[in-house]
Amino acid sequence: MTDMPHRSRTTLPAFFRAFRSHPASVGETYFGHMVFALRFAAMLLAAGGAALVHAFIPPLFETTASRIICSLHATIEARHAGQ
Repeated sequence: MTDMPHRSRTTLPAFFRAFRSHPASVGETYFGHMVFALRFAAMLLAAGGAALVHAFIPPLFETTASRIICSLHATIEARHAGQ
């Protein structure tokens, strides 16, 4: 016997369909969407790192974080405009 909770037969397929439905809703494949999201996450981490360094050493990375955030915002806006 297993201690796994019972799952209906429709729950799992619906969950896996979501892996394709959301990327498709923005015109991407699963892997294309994953690459976009990973690149976006990397840029957010870079912006956070620049802001962290700037907090302790103000002359460094004066506009880096805000420039990255503005660029990411423009990217998202362009994606939504194309839908």
